[in-house]
Parts: sequence; structure tokens; C-alpha cells
Amino acid sequence: MNFNKGLLLILGLFLVILGLFIFFKLKEPKIENLGLPLNMKLESPAFENNGFIPKKYTCDGQDFSPPLLISEVPKSAKSLVLIVDDPDAPMGTFTHWTVWNIPPNTTEFQENSLPQGAIEGLTSWGKTGWQGPCPPSGQHRYFFKLFALDQVLELKAGASLSQLKSAMEGHIIDRAELVGLYQR
Repeated sequence: MNFNKGLLLILGLFLVILGLFIFFKLKEPKIENLGLPLNMKLESPAFENNGFIPKKYTCDGQDFSPPLLISEVPKSAKSLVLIVDDPDAPMGTFTHWTVWNIPPNTTEFQENSLPQGAIEGLTSWGKTGWQGPCPPSGQHRYFFKLFALDQVLELKAGASLSQLKSAMEGHIIDRAELVGLYQR
């Protein structure tokens, strides 16, 4: 009898935790599929869209952030946000970089640097700054998502992705996307 009670208690606890996880995931702001046109442009001189990211920008190389080129930002934009993530990670989407309050007149991110005034948030590693591709196995896709906002965000350095998404919600006026691939 005690074995069955213990098993039921464990199962019940698991279901409560699962329910809380689902509740908070559904509550998290969704910013990816807004139906907005992709008018802005985001490119890299280091790799083509859907091309392979050079080793230099990964954990297998120098782990530098790649150079990026930005164009066609709406005139009404007050700031830009960059989110880089890997949806192919084994434990779910893995965040490699978040940067906000990028001045809207920014035309490039130089290799291994940030535009002046830009602020970085936490990655899935629990650190700020660029954390390059480092897939455990297979080929992964790395989405560089650029958003133009109608305001400057009041977030402190080291804010979480969830905090960033909440602050962005309702303020996105345009977006751009660049996808890089990497396999170890």
C-alpha cells in the first residue's frame, strides 16, 4: 500500500509541476510570429542567409560575435532589439544573445563588439554577452532576429529573455531575420 501511495504522490507532484510549466509557457509573450512584413534587412558579411557560420564565431573557435549589417530601419523606430536563438537545442530553444536599446541609426555590428548604448541580457547559459553556437550533435539553425521598436526599453543589463519579450510586447513595428547553420 505505501508503495502505491508514494507513486501516486510522485505522479501528482509531477502533474502539478507540468501544469505550472504549461501555464507559464502559455503566459509568456509571443513576439516571433506577429504577421509583420520583413521590411528591414539583416545580413552578415561572414555568412549567407541559411549558410554556415564560420568556426571563428562558435565555441570551437574564438567565440566572437559575428559582424552584422542592418538596413531599411523604419524612420519611426526609436530602438532596435536583437535576439539570437537555436530552436534545435535538445532541451528546447536556446538563447545565445539578447541585445536591446540599439540605436535605430545603427548600420552594423562590428565583429566581437556592440553598438554604443546597446544593452545585453542573459543567455540560456545564465551569462550576458554573445555565447556562440556549440551544438552537442547534428546541424543546428541559429536565428538572428532583429526588431524595430517604437520606444526605448527601460530594462537593466542582464534582464531575462522573458523580461525582454514582455517589454517589447505591443511595441514592434518591423522585423528582420537572418539564419545561420552550424555543425560540429
